[in-house]
Amino acid sequence: MMRYLRNNHNMSIKSNQAHALRNLGYYHGYKGYRFIRTPQNRISFRTFDELLAINNFDMHLKSLLYSKVMFIETALKSYVIEAVLADSKSENINDIFNRSLTYYKTFGAGSHEYKRFFTKRMTLRGSINNTLKRDYGQHNQIVNHFFNQDREIPIWAIFESMTLGDFGTFFWCCNKSVKLYTSKLLGLPSNLDADGELTKDIIFTIKDLRNAIAHNNVIFDARFRTNKISPRLVSLLQKETSVQQTDFQYIDAYIILIIYVLRKMQVTKTECKQLISGYNNSKELLRQQISTPIWNQILGSGTRQNMESLKAFLTRS
Repeated sequence: MMRYLRNNHNMSIKSNQAHALRNLGYYHGYKGYRFIRTPQNRISFRTFDELLAINNFDMHLKSLLYSKVMFIETALKSYVIEAVLADSKSENINDIFNRSLTYYKTFGAGSHEYKRFFTKRMTLRGSINNTLKRDYGQHNQIVNHFFNQDREIPIWAIFESMTLGDFGTFFWCCNKSVKLYTSKLLGLPSNLDADGELTKDIIFTIKDLRNAIAHNNVIFDARFRTNKISPRLVSLLQKETSVQQTDFQYIDAYIILIIYVLRKMQVTKTECKQLISGYNNSKELLRQQISTPIWNQILGSGTRQNMESLKAFLTRS
């Protein structure tokens, strides 16, 4: 493998780096870190040290962000549960589906959008049942507790097992009352979220990052994005934080989103500043280890100004 990198990719690699190459792995490591965003955008590494630098940057990002995205996921589920219970007056999933997951009724019966969201609602119900069946078979304590007593499993217990993708679909299928209640709990500006849909955009945007981190996939260049980013979400972040270069092609935008949501959830300024500081330190270390053009391709030329603007937002938030 070392000979292959030297001969086929003209990469300088020292004999004492054999273990580092093995630990990195070929497909997960070398193949994953030799391009930026798309395989066509190859990085011309001169040395194996440069590849290791990007790998270390990526791993530090995942370590830095993991607890934050998990916190946001848990908190968002809690906010939505509160909104759903207030709307449906029940923790029974059947009641909730009938009373609160009624977004499809916003559209004319039989219309394209009516069918679209009615189908989403049915698919979600099937996915929830499959998840509960799986957890019951795997002796999940919460699920088994209710099923073994022949009791309906409450919504909060279902949310414990629900994937973030299904949670996003659940919220999407909720009526406007639930969405606006959640928006109010989060403190989102009503003039930018008149229909309560921004929480859905936040959930699906966070989902891609959360899943990439959980599966130890590459995140340094934001290649994990599977959903189209809502222009309304970008507009919200720009107007609320005054960070004008909010481009989800770069990992900066996810840092901006996370900081914004954390502050809306009343996480302290100190904790948020620590996240920005950790991110900046990691970026600076990477800048010293790779060429400036590659660094700019990865992070964008506006990353320093973005973080200065984000710190200013924290000061006044």
